[in-house]
Amino acid sequence: MSTIAAERAPSRSRSWFAEPKHWAGQAGLWTLTAVLIAAHQGSVLTLAFPVLSIAVGLWLYFKSPARYVGFMWWVWFLSPEVRRLADWSKGAFTPTSLIQVAPLAVTMIAGLGLVRHYRVLAQRRGIPVLLILFGLAYAYLVGIVSSGVMAATYDLANWVYPLLIGFHIMVNARDYPEYRDVLLSTFMWGMLVMGAYGVVQYFLMPQWDVLWMVGSQMGSQGEPVPYGVRVFSTMNSSGPFAFAMMGALVFVLAAPQKIRWVAGAMGFISFALCLVRSTWGGWVIALAIQLVQSSNRVRVRIIVSGLVLAGLCVPLLTVGPVADRLGARLQSITNLKDDRSYDDRNKFYATFAQTAFTDVAGEGMGATGASTKLSSDSGELGKYGSFDSGVMNVPFVLGWPGTLLYLAGLVLLLGRTLRAAFRLRKDKFVGACLSLCLSVFAMLVFTNSLIGTGGLLLFTAIFSILSAAHWQKARRQSSAATLTGADH
Repeated sequence: MSTIAAERAPSRSRSWFAEPKHWAGQAGLWTLTAVLIAAHQGSVLTLAFPVLSIAVGLWLYFKSPARYVGFMWWVWFLSPEVRRLADWSKGAFTPTSLIQVAPLAVTMIAGLGLVRHYRVLAQRRGIPVLLILFGLAYAYLVGIVSSGVMAATYDLANWVYPLLIGFHIMVNARDYPEYRDVLLSTFMWGMLVMGAYGVVQYFLMPQWDVLWMVGSQMGSQGEPVPYGVRVFSTMNSSGPFAFAMMGALVFVLAAPQKIRWVAGAMGFISFALCLVRSTWGGWVIALAIQLVQSSNRVRVRIIVSGLVLAGLCVPLLTVGPVADRLGARLQSITNLKDDRSYDDRNKFYATFAQTAFTDVAGEGMGATGASTKLSSDSGELGKYGSFDSGVMNVPFVLGWPGTLLYLAGLVLLLGRTLRAAFRLRKDKFVGACLSLCLSVFAMLVFTNSLIGTGGLLLFTAIFSILSAAHWQKARRQSSAATLTGADH
């Protein structure tokens, strides 16, 4: 019997509604948000949402740590849409909204774990985390000098918060079954909500999304018209949304929820319509890894699941303008000569490789990405605001000292993850996490998948596997101690 099967019954018996501390705060936040949107109180919502999100996050962190992780994911899933609805109810686009602070602030609450469990950093399981933190600290100090405190601090937060969530999962390994159940439930229901909304967005294009696309000048997301948009659903853009759907589609095979097939169909359609090829490739890699590591019985299940998803989705994806759009995107994968994106990436690698790998000190935090807005007087993206390659980004930002420390910690984590996963081959959730973390890591060629939604997936998957191994070891020791006591 698999670990999930063995533990599912007792974890299900603990009803989610049994204790209000698990759900009351979350229900209150989302209910109030819906009421304020319906009442067209966008200004009030802009102020209230981040404050209440942080309050609920703090409550859950201390009172229901596993639900805190689920809530954190929901805030990332939905807060961009809340921001768009707030702007729409006010009747004008807001370039910077306080609602944008909510997901980052809620996630950074996990940083309290470094203070509460600092002794873990000196243990064998905490050494990789400590190495990564030292690497980030070095780049932060360099970034303060080269880009300024604001830009460096914002960039540091984006690098460190995925690790903080992973650390939070690790120090609560005794509750591994609860974390597993919360993650699977969050991703299945999240895929259902975001997938269904993504389909609506593609075919109808709501006015609040139009307002945001026009105001933010997000030309990379396509045209703000039906059939013209690259689906981003409730999230900030198609990139983070594609990562979220990729993770959810990998978790489908481990999920017990009855809605997983409907959610999978909605998620797969929206995943296809976001037109993000790198995550398409990442998902294929994840499925291939699952097939390789699984037993014949599970392989059959994966293949059957794929056929079921195809049967549900193909009718919608192979007709009319949808088929034309997808066909053109798929053709660009095989016809690389006419692929401008591929050509631009090749040129970037050729011209920038020497700069990235010979800058020994590194440029530090704040040198690339959205953080460059904070280091310029105009508030616009800096020279390296758009940076497609994670392979280049890591040494360019962290420098040689930071890169060596960061990669040393990450390689240690991946090595332990692989060993633990092969010992727990019967745990379907562990198998899904292994395929997910390896595929996300492989995507460094296309984007910096160590930060943002990709980083959250990577470190959530890594530390979930390590927590599963720690939990199994504790159970064996407890059982052995019980048997020894019975013998005496």
